[in-house]
Amino acid sequence: MDLHILDHRLRVTSICKNGLVNFTHPLIKLIFLRNRTRCKFFSLTETPENYTVVLDEEGFKELQPSEHLQVESSVWLPLNVVSNGNTSSSSQAVGVTKIAKSVIAPLAQQHVSVFMLSTYQTDFILVREKDLSVVIHTLEEEFNIYREEGGESIPLHSQDVCNGLQKNGKEAMQPTMHPVLIPKNQFCVMSLDPDTLPAIATTLIDVLFYTNSPKEDTASSQELDSIKFFSFSLIDGYISLVMDTEAQRQFPADLLFTSSSGELLRMVRIGGQPLGFDECGIVAQISQPLADSDISAYYISTFSFDHALVPEEDIVSVTAMLHHQRKEPAAC
Repeated sequence: MDLHILDHRLRVTSICKNGLVNFTHPLIKLIFLRNRTRCKFFSLTETPENYTVVLDEEGFKELQPSEHLQVESSVWLPLNVVSNGNTSSSSQAVGVTKIAKSVIAPLAQQHVSVFMLSTYQTDFILVREKDLSVVIHTLEEEFNIYREEGGESIPLHSQDVCNGLQKNGKEAMQPTMHPVLIPKNQFCVMSLDPDTLPAIATTLIDVLFYTNSPKEDTASSQELDSIKFFSFSLIDGYISLVMDTEAQRQFPADLLFTSSSGELLRMVRIGGQPLGFDECGIVAQISQPLADSDISAYYISTFSFDHALVPEEDIVSVTAMLHHQRKEPAAC
């Protein structure tokens, strides 16, 4: 298999809910007016707490400093697994399960923190730029590693990375077993032809900026009826949308397309308190048992919490498995 380090340098940011009004103009520009910006990697995810915006340096220039904007200090690089010439989405809805053992678990063992972004098309594993030498050294036995530069794939080896191999300096420790929340709403992962984006502009603006969830406060109960979660990504010309079925009904069905199975998904939200960015192994502690059980999953990290999306038919077994992992009584 091949591992590609994509030609994007990314920033991970958060816009607080009551400060969104200060950023509607740049966000609308980044979503709808792609010919007026040089941004090639843009992702916006709404959760009950905030809006997580992941974007490249060109897009980041559009966001003015503000008390309502939090910026994680690191530059992040997106990695993408390519198998037999196809991205990891060649089998729809395999998602993060396919790369759990080959990428996520080995990086966790080397104390490399990852930020995951699954889309309709593929899975992006974001790592800090300063951790790149450790990443390459860890994965080069399993993968042919390439760095994308100017549209070309350049082979990369650990000796090619400046400063040589540097350990993170983090002590090996048992990762915190974070609590999980499993809301009742059903989700779907869809895509859209970018040329038809103007046709859903009004609906998309309404869902992103005006629609309020009845559960607008921070999630705190394990028996949630629903949770506000909507994700829009425009990456290298490809659009991905993640929304619940209530939001989906607001969009014209003939413009959105789903995987061939059209399956509905349920969410596992990871974290009782905001997770932060330095802890390692959070993604692995969810993706590894799912991979062991051959359960497909999408995984979306946000500024405060992580979210796994699994097939609805598997949610009972996933719930039991995760509660057993945490030594809690199962309830679904």
